[in-house]
Amino acid sequence: MLTALMAEIERYPWRNPRWHADKLEASSPNREDDRPSFRVTTDPDSELFGCWNDSGAIDPHLRRGGPVQLLAMLRGIDEETARQILTESERDGPADYITLQIRKPTAKARARPLDIALLDRYSTDRSDYLTNRGISPEVQALFRTGYDPQSRAVTIPWFDAAGRLLTVKYRTTYAKRFWYTKGGVPVRDLIYGIDVIHSRNIKLAACVESEIDALYLWTIGVPAIATGGAAFNEKKRNLILRSPIETLVLLRDNDAAGRAWRNEIAESLQGRLRLEIALVPSGYKDPTEAGITEIGKTREIYSPLVNFMMTA
Repeated sequence: MLTALMAEIERYPWRNPRWHADKLEASSPNREDDRPSFRVTTDPDSELFGCWNDSGAIDPHLRRGGPVQLLAMLRGIDEETARQILTESERDGPADYITLQIRKPTAKARARPLDIALLDRYSTDRSDYLTNRGISPEVQALFRTGYDPQSRAVTIPWFDAAGRLLTVKYRTTYAKRFWYTKGGVPVRDLIYGIDVIHSRNIKLAACVESEIDALYLWTIGVPAIATGGAAFNEKKRNLILRSPIETLVLLRDNDAAGRAWRNEIAESLQGRLRLEIALVPSGYKDPTEAGITEIGKTREIYSPLVNFMMTA
């Protein structure tokens, strides 16, 4: 794990980096200022390797953390996925490498739904952040997104097939940082939007990585679900197979990770339902990037996918 994390630190395009023998100082990846307020321990012999702090952060979630939070921040992934990546790299690494002990969840109790009243504390008016990402107020209302002014974060609830609240994702509007409500079910075991698929008996849907991409596709008339990251497992597969979906269109991000994500899902579901492949238009990284255009132009860009969804 040590080598994998160090490679990630060295690969990241830091602003104003100052490399020292035992640490890195740089401008924060969470803000646009140029002060070297972000520090991460890079000494492989230190017990604090991978630990970081940001002296300029206002949000308590962004002030300090360990290796898992660091990898999640640098890659823009959730902490569960980051934990899995670091654990796998530790397992696969040479025996003589120094490794860090990543605490794993130990609770084995059956997951319980959260109190739906949790969502009442957040504003349910349309979010300017989501609207600017091309997501309509109607879709925001359908998926019960909200806004937490205290953390300045959009709230994205995840439900099970029966519509029970299982977790809430918080995504800050000023930086690419997110976390999940305490006591919720890990998204590694969930499929975003599966509740709407069941309630509307949808048989044809697209599948994307992020929730925001799924919400965007709904806005242009394409029912969609999201895996919540690049990880895919048996639990996610079974949630899809138990749903009304008969045809699934895989719409990957335009990068190597997106290609691997698509291939893994295709292999897992091959022969179990009808699979189709769609491509994000050239020039865009993911489906939502097209949301900066007018909705009419966006529909034109995605017309092959929209037409297929309407005629299949």
